[in-house]
Amino acid sequence: VREAVVSTQSTGEEEAEKLKELQAETEKTMGMATSPNSAPAFPTPEEKEEADKRSVYVGNVDYSSTAKELEQHFRGCGTINRVTILCDKYTGNPKGFSYIEFADTSSVDAAIALHESLFKGRQIKVSAKRTNQPGMGSRGRGRGGRGMSRGMGFMGPGGMMYVPVPMGGYHGSSYRGSSRGRSSSRGRANHYSPY
Repeated sequence: VREAVVSTQSTGEEEAEKLKELQAETEKTMGMATSPNSAPAFPTPEEKEEADKRSVYVGNVDYSSTAKELEQHFRGCGTINRVTILCDKYTGNPKGFSYIEFADTSSVDAAIALHESLFKGRQIKVSAKRTNQPGMGSRGRGRGGRGMSRGMGFMGPGGMMYVPVPMGGYHGSSYRGSSRGRSSSRGRANHYSPY
């Protein structure tokens, strides 16, 4: 019995070693480095900000456009590192805008000169890419979003929204009545009432 346990352990160790070798080989062929002396797989915030300074936003892009076609349109501006066409995560369809990253920052000014030029029959919008601020929403409110400043409630642990119940309960609703789950509109906007 002991010999069977020892042989099973050695086979498991051999398989683990083979798996490590295969993973290292795959990472090497894909250009990913895992050694401590090599560059990290994900860029640091400073590297992202530097890449954003070398990038432009391109809006009103035709939905049938490809990265190669965009690269050809902006080829005269300078060396292009990357073309990113944003797609909807549920449908996979293009959203109609893209980002182009150049090798140097001087190319950004040349690309902005193509603002309102025609690309596949559409007038594209070109502007310098802005760097996103962590925690800031699209309207500059920061965390919390809509309604927080209007006394509608507060965020609790785990992102749970807490809304205070008025002293007399919700107007027009009773616990066991015909209007359960709704409020009657007595000159007020309708709002959901769970009781």
